[in-house]
Amino acid sequence: MNQLLGLSAAGLTEVEPSLATELAVADSLLVEDGRARSLGAHFARFEAGVAATYPSELELLPRLFDLFRQIVPREGRQFPRLEMHGNQPAGQRLHLHLRPAPEPLGAATLITHQDADPRLNPSIKGPDLALGAEMRNRANILGADEAVLVDSDGYLIEGALSAIVWWRGDVLCAPNHETRWLDSITRREVFAIAEQMGLTTRTENVKPADLVETEVWMLSSLQAIRPVTEWLNLGGPLAKATHVEAFERRLRLLAEPIGVV
Repeated sequence: MNQLLGLSAAGLTEVEPSLATELAVADSLLVEDGRARSLGAHFARFEAGVAATYPSELELLPRLFDLFRQIVPREGRQFPRLEMHGNQPAGQRLHLHLRPAPEPLGAATLITHQDADPRLNPSIKGPDLALGAEMRNRANILGADEAVLVDSDGYLIEGALSAIVWWRGDVLCAPNHETRWLDSITRREVFAIAEQMGLTTRTENVKPADLVETEVWMLSSLQAIRPVTEWLNLGGPLAKATHVEAFERRLRLLAEPIGVV
């Protein structure tokens, strides 16, 4: 099923997807057999984006969230997306996009994006999704699964459509919180799990070359953890992933029913 539903005060109507859609805010997550991780956090992140861009649409948000819980299919793998279309009239901007989820992927190959970060507002998911997809497509052509973005000083930011974390022994690391990035919910989940396991976590500013011989993960709500086995222009090999299984097991335990109890 691939269906776009528009919400207004008059109700819910099916609309035709358009290549000209201006995604002002978007948030998607994996739903498997009616269960999802951190649904409330995804709702909260979408609401924060709406409040920062089109606060007049906030009034309809509770209804959109209720419809999400009611309408998203309970069978199989789904990848629904909450959307706010900036090029629609006021009161008609909120949408629910029902989409099937692609199959799980295994280990990932990365490549550092060689040009300047072209994104305009990385802290809000939506406006730069098309740019992220374009950068990922360019990485695919070069034999990688994801493009890794760096700032003007060469420090790692995140993937074009993912978060990047790494390990220093048994210490889980991510870029400094002052980094101009998207607040990744999967990254939050992984850090919380590490802390629950009694592992140390920290942030640090690194350049890709600093991660040679390091265990690196690519994170997303859709694919959860993808261990990185190769980084094409890193300048050296990566370490073998040794922490993945324990975290994947605990991530699965975070999934809860999406329906209203």
